[in-house]
Amino acid sequence: MVPSPSSSYLSIIVLLLSVLLIDSASIEENFIQCLSSYFSSNPKQFSTIIITRKNESLFTSTLDSTAQNLRYLTPSTPKPEFIFTPLNESHIQAAVICSNKLGIHMRIRSGGHDYEGVSYVSEIETPFIIIDLAKLRTINVNITDNSAWVQAGATIGEVYYRISEKSEVHGFPGGICTSIGVGGHIAGGGFGALARKYGLAADNVLDAKLVDANGRLLDKEAMGEIPFWAIRGGGGGNFGIILWWKIKLVPVPKSVTVFTVSKTTEQGAEDIFNQWQEVAPGLFDKDLFIRVIFQPVSAANKTGRIISTSYNALFLGDTNRLLKVMQKDFPELGLTEKDCLEMSWIKSVLYIAGYPNDTNPNVLLQGKSTFQNYFKGKSDIFTTPVGAFQELSRRLLQEDNPLMIWNPLGGAMWDFNFYDTPFPFRSDFYYMVEYLTLWHNASEDVSKHLDWIREIYKYMTPAVDDQRRVAYVNYRDLDLGVNKKNATNFKEAAAWGNVYYGVNFKSLVKIKKKVDPENIFRHEQSIPIDLSIKV
Repeated sequence: MVPSPSSSYLSIIVLLLSVLLIDSASIEENFIQCLSSYFSSNPKQFSTIIITRKNESLFTSTLDSTAQNLRYLTPSTPKPEFIFTPLNESHIQAAVICSNKLGIHMRIRSGGHDYEGVSYVSEIETPFIIIDLAKLRTINVNITDNSAWVQAGATIGEVYYRISEKSEVHGFPGGICTSIGVGGHIAGGGFGALARKYGLAADNVLDAKLVDANGRLLDKEAMGEIPFWAIRGGGGGNFGIILWWKIKLVPVPKSVTVFTVSKTTEQGAEDIFNQWQEVAPGLFDKDLFIRVIFQPVSAANKTGRIISTSYNALFLGDTNRLLKVMQKDFPELGLTEKDCLEMSWIKSVLYIAGYPNDTNPNVLLQGKSTFQNYFKGKSDIFTTPVGAFQELSRRLLQEDNPLMIWNPLGGAMWDFNFYDTPFPFRSDFYYMVEYLTLWHNASEDVSKHLDWIREIYKYMTPAVDDQRRVAYVNYRDLDLGVNKKNATNFKEAAAWGNVYYGVNFKSLVKIKKKVDPENIFRHEQSIPIDLSIKV
């Protein structure tokens, strides 16, 4: 009997699914067998740290646990064969060796905050697995020598909290979003509210431990100064798996001052913002950090929306001194004593991150994101003031849930040389601007939101030198270009490499070829291997 077309197609589908399941099972079995050759104990020990699709609920909850961008958790998004959640350094060493031996592509996740999901999704090759460092979050603070050893799976908020447990007058200049995993955050630079006082997180790293492409565990001395330079700002997932950072603690006052003052277009927001651009990077006291957040709000007459600009600030000092600084450098904002709140540094971390004022700092120990949305982000770093307030406002009002955040550079950021770390945007760069569009439902027309943010980015092109347009690698943007498997095309990768790393990109390519010649650590925008370069 000749099968009907429908039954024939069904048979093919069943056959394909069975092959996929066998392949998936064999990948897992081969990986476990390989791991077992490095550990004398029973292979069943790996059942708790290798999470497969067989346990659908655990697999899904683990995959979703730290992922920030819901765009990359949809059913159509490629999923890993399994998630490996190591408990110690030797597990990771064996995992790298076995993945390399078996030809299994790895994605490394420390916090899941990559804007384009490249730490937990592979759009360029399958099958792949995730090595998730979430169980490696030990933090050892040493107040005596002003340092801390921090495991890569810990969040920056956990780091802040553990420092505050030991001292009220120590801090660390990491990011504002407290649920970011420190492994990737510091690897990309690590910009935050203390940057104008102490520079980036990467500027305050003393040592590190990583597993390299050969499975070796290396510290700063063992890896050498050049690779150590590369990992402090050269982007996550490029040179190895960061396991530990040794960070330098910095002094903070026992009491700091914060404020948020909002001005709408009805309250002269344009003139105030233009003045902020003139003074924020270069003239402000280094103790003062003021970012500006643009977003639509309801108009006072309730008949539409207008733009609000919120000046969100941290000052490393008391209210009286802050008011004197503001009166001297930025009286246009009209800051008053009533606008100011004095609090401990750890409380200010919560404030700047957007938590309610009565939030207990122990919320930082939750270790996962309180911000999960479907979103797309892009960024620019400007060298001059931008006179585009009205047009930017008009475009923001066209989108449902847009945000635009202007962060000032200057201060200590200008004290570092372009080549001190791979993050090169120093003395002649004034502002780092982030554009965001957010939506809440997977069924929405995604193209509408993507088109909007791409158009506003295109509009801003004249404000920068297009031949020198740059961006922050921790605000990853795959619109800039996508790597191919085992990419060796330097010119192709330069599309994003020069944008993220500027004058340091070629140096990173040379280091990549030396420390990872087989391109084991790769993703959509990883540092490429350039076969033409001699090392």
